[in-house]
Amino acid sequence: MSEIEVSIIICTRNRASRLSATLDALCALRTEHTYEIIWIDNTSADDTARVLRTSLATNPHAKYAVCPRIGLGAGRDFGWRMSRGRIVAFTDDDCYPTPDYVDALIAAFSDHPDAGVIGGSILLHNPKHARVTIDEGETTRKYRKYSYVRPGVLQGANIAFRREALAAINGMDPDLGAGTPFPCEDIDAIVAVLWAGFDGYFDPRPSVRHDHGRTDVEIPALLRSYDRGRGGFFAKYILRPDTRLTFLLGWLRSAWYRRDWAGLQALRTEMATAAQYARAKQRYGALLVAIPIGAAVLGVQFLTTCAYEMLMTPARQPNTNSRRLKA
Repeated sequence: MSEIEVSIIICTRNRASRLSATLDALCALRTEHTYEIIWIDNTSADDTARVLRTSLATNPHAKYAVCPRIGLGAGRDFGWRMSRGRIVAFTDDDCYPTPDYVDALIAAFSDHPDAGVIGGSILLHNPKHARVTIDEGETTRKYRKYSYVRPGVLQGANIAFRREALAAINGMDPDLGAGTPFPCEDIDAIVAVLWAGFDGYFDPRPSVRHDHGRTDVEIPALLRSYDRGRGGFFAKYILRPDTRLTFLLGWLRSAWYRRDWAGLQALRTEMATAAQYARAKQRYGALLVAIPIGAAVLGVQFLTTCAYEMLMTPARQPNTNSRRLKA
């Protein structure tokens, strides 16, 4: 049996009607390298199983499996454990990899031998969709081992790992990801790999087009899910002894720049989710320590926001009057 160089893992749940374009894009991959495509059905209740089995029957590179545990982290962890590739790539069921995707992944990891994780470019497929969950960067970025990285620097819609890096962190955390209270499985795995002694990169060559379908009216709900994800993520790495100081300081810096009411609300959501994560992990002692610290941070940020809004209101008023006059 020949060695598989790249495994591409896609998780899906109840999206049968939207899978055809992704299936077509995966059939259009062109490479001389060996690869496999693994579709993980996260216990769908719709026609997903029939759609995938029918389509994959004619694709010798593809296979289908059902993960009985709901959650993107659980599905991705299930998928990588049944994969055989030296490089394990994850993308979403609404993303369309370019035909050279496999070649681009292999080139990126070859050019960055110190990389345990590489994120690729994520282009907006439909210009009518909101400009979110994309990364149109055109230059390489490096994220050094044992460093602080903020959520969102690399995204789960196009992320790949060396197999030994995933093995070093024991795979994806099944308690995290969409479908759980803590949607942050991607940044969690990225940081875990960095703190396992690997470097990370953004490399624009492995590219997908994201057909996410979201409009501007859906953005507030998406941002709230990001707030919850950050809360779970920061809680996990502040609870972890070797990363505690680095990520506590990183979180405090991010909190300091929340100087409007939307930012304050996001901070409250983060803290509530962080407390939920600590309870889920039965870290009650840490929770007792964190509550007064969190209350103090919220209080300082509330006063800062009030002062900032008072200072900014006079500056905004002339612009408002100007717009009224023009109207």
